[in-house]
Amino acid sequence: MNAKDLRDMNERELVDHLKTARKDLFGLRFQHATGELENTAGLRTAKRDLARALTVARQREIDPNRK
Repeated sequence: MNAKDLRDMNERELVDHLKTARKDLFGLRFQHATGELENTAGLRTAKRDLARALTVARQREIDPNRK
């Protein structure tokens, strides 16, 4: 997801996207550790997506760890 799409989200959607991105990255890391991950480039993409979302959240001064 690009930064423009993230900036267009409201606060609740952004927090939900952060939770989903973290879960996805965890799943990819787990697959990589167990040798099940075929496309390792997905790890890089997932990390960048999470970082991009965290950047937008911090710019808006949203607590990304909020539940």
